Amino acid sequence: MPRFLLLPLVFVLVSASGAGQDPAPRGQFWDRVRFGGGIGLGITNGGFNGSIAPSAIYGFNDQFAAGASLSFNYAEYRDNTLLAYGGSVLALYSPLPFLQLSGEFEQLRINRDIATTVGILKDNYWTPALFLGIGYTNRHVTLGIRYDLLYHTDKSIYANAWMPFVRVYF
Repeated sequence: MPRFLLLPLVFVLVSASGAGQDPAPRGQFWDRVRFGGGIGLGITNGGFNGSIAPSAIYGFNDQFAAGASLSFNYAEYRDNTLLAYGGSVLALYSPLPFLQLSGEFEQLRINRDIATTVGILKDNYWTPALFLGIGYTNRHVTLGIRYDLLYHTDKSIYANAWMPFVRVYF
């Protein structure tokens, strides 16, 4: 297993084992699963960006939850295109009813076509992100900010390491 996967995996396992609760009895598993995610749409002068990221989390108790997410992003700007797809694992901890701390490991496949004076440059690669976040939550919606510890200026599809977020789960 690659080393960069160990930290988020340990975080999820420690969160789950630290919950101090017995696993949900059979038949109650789906009662503890919440679905949600995000949808994004951006239209600018000469550009378009659309994204969708369905997600599911399992609530171990009122404080701990962990889950996974899929991600798909498509962007066009003039003659340049970007397609990013992948997934992530995340762990959520709420030490207070209104506060949510999060850790998320994301792995994306990036396919970029960049228009140059001599033609189209194709750039395809995998890029990781490790986010630590904090947010205000009301159980179904969380507003916050997160920081990418693995941010790389040339490889990330994000503008910078700091990003606001909105999480919605039902």
